Amino acid sequence: MSHHFVEFKDVHFRYPDGSSALNGASFRISHGESVGIVGANGAGKSTLLMHINGHLLPSSGSIVVGDLQLDKHTRQDIRKKVGLVFQNPDDQLFMPTVFDDVAFGPLNLGISADRIAERVEEALDTVGCLKLKDKPPHHLSSGQKSAVAIATVIAMRPDILVMDEPASNLDPKSRRQLIELLKAFEHTKIVASHDLDLILDVCKRCIVIKDGRVAADGPAEAILSNKALLEGNNLELPLSLQKQSINKESTSMDDMAKLNHLLHHWKEHNDEHAATYREWAAKAEQAGKSELAETLRGIYGAAKNLSSLFDEAMKKT
Repeated sequence: MSHHFVEFKDVHFRYPDGSSALNGASFRISHGESVGIVGANGAGKSTLLMHINGHLLPSSGSIVVGDLQLDKHTRQDIRKKVGLVFQNPDDQLFMPTVFDDVAFGPLNLGISADRIAERVEEALDTVGCLKLKDKPPHHLSSGQKSAVAIATVIAMRPDILVMDEPASNLDPKSRRQLIELLKAFEHTKIVASHDLDLILDVCKRCIVIKDGRVAADGPAEAILSNKALLEGNNLELPLSLQKQSINKESTSMDDMAKLNHLLHHWKEHNDEHAATYREWAAKAEQAGKSELAETLRGIYGAAKNLSSLFDEAMKKT
């Protein structure tokens, strides 16, 4: 199944403003592999993903997907092989109904009208959203939007599934459903995420990106349990492994040291949520929902105050 592999060879990419995002990235992903792409903010993960299905073309180096080398002439054919789910599902949901959104891709692939309904209902059923097919996308929850965004890609039956931060803004139940869905996808899947526990759950292999190149590549369990490697790339152990580490060190770490460790991670999560509150406040304002925007800004302010309290608590431990 040669059409399921992806190979980057010394890929460089520079944005029009001159900023360099990829600096010699090289790797090969074979048929059926489940690969996590991790790295700090600005490492080049999203830029790398957008090259896999031709949204971006390399400044130099080569990218091969199956039997096609990526260039301006082959990018449309490559997009038939590679399904990309963006970080923000609103970027993929723009039609009047969920059904129309999921049908959009197959229609553009030239699928006959009599087969469209079958494709759409099968994809929505796969993600557990068939009952939502007649709803407007803007009436859906964040978790439902993420699931439907995945359905828009599944409906095109790609050989390779690529996802950018798929668990972003999901509640715990929706996140678990997403993990089970990804585990069930039978073909090649490539997932970029800051959620290292999700990568550990879903992926057998992990590639660490730093400064636009591959810093490490190997079995996910080995990569994500290597504290020194992760810290050298501005990452931390997955929370599940941190808990194990805390338990193992409990005989030598006093209660205040444990609390300081926990406060540090609580603050990190709070800061991530605060950024999300501010983002949605701006979207609510743009949508004319001024009162909602004001409430969300209040939640953002409370989260920032909470961040200061975490700092104060850490100083006192």
